[in-house]
Amino acid sequence: MDTYKEIRQGERGAMISIAAYLVLSALKLISGYLFHSSALLADGFNNVTDIIASTAILIGLRISRKPPDSDHAYGHFRAETVAVLLASFIMATVGIQVLIEAGRGLYEGRKAAPDPLSAVIALVSAAGMFGVYVYNRRLAKRINNQALMATAKDSLSDAFVSIGAAIGIFGAQFGLPWLDTVAAIAVGLLICKTAWDIFKDATYRLTDGFDENELQDLRSSIARIPGVEGLKDVKARVHGNHVLVDVVIEVDPRLSVTESHEISDLIEARMGERHNVMNVHVHVEPKQEGAQLEEDPAGVGKGEML
Repeated sequence: MDTYKEIRQGERGAMISIAAYLVLSALKLISGYLFHSSALLADGFNNVTDIIASTAILIGLRISRKPPDSDHAYGHFRAETVAVLLASFIMATVGIQVLIEAGRGLYEGRKAAPDPLSAVIALVSAAGMFGVYVYNRRLAKRINNQALMATAKDSLSDAFVSIGAAIGIFGAQFGLPWLDTVAAIAVGLLICKTAWDIFKDATYRLTDGFDENELQDLRSSIARIPGVEGLKDVKARVHGNHVLVDVVIEVDPRLSVTESHEISDLIEARMGERHNVMNVHVHVEPKQEGAQLEEDPAGVGKGEML
């Protein structure tokens, strides 16, 4: 599937999330005020942060669709990662505010139990969020979109938040009115944790972090390509939802330039087909006397064809 078509599908998932969050946040905030439920109010504010986060991701996806230009030779795919990073700051701010308000309520000793109907609203919202999670998760897997997968996971955590809010509200009906406020504190903590997880993943990608196990898979695939006599270096980084790879290989010094180029083409083809690598930069060097192939020491991969 075309990369830009995949991004457009990702935008559809983000828009569905925004629509769901708009409806649910309005329902929870209004009900929370009417039924005096701190937990439901906190859950509503949590969904407000989700609206902001999903909107930021949608904007990032739109920007990432722009084709490469003179200033962005690799395209604008990292725009969605930057948008996710900004969304994490917004989520953290709201999470801290929820904690402050819930803590103040616990300190002031609010005793009024919320209306049980607010618990029903929380459970209905949980079911709705789980449906959004299932849809976006399937779509994210199909188009290999990490930003949309993050949105899906956030929707799942929102479902659990709503269930927790319902438990707190039900508990308040049995002589434990403070349990509603405790549930609100738990919601605030979960918002902050989600913000931290999103921030950590976004900064890891923006600073060119790359999973060592995935890098080892790339090295093994390259080492098994016919004509690769040595593997001196492999580097990889994430660019949006794609991977960029720089590799230094050794080949038989008696090969012609054309033959060496054909090996480079094989590497590029295999990386694209098996590892979703968008761009591969291959540097070819003549094999030194006595050098050993770094990967595949048993030689089982020699001569393997695509």
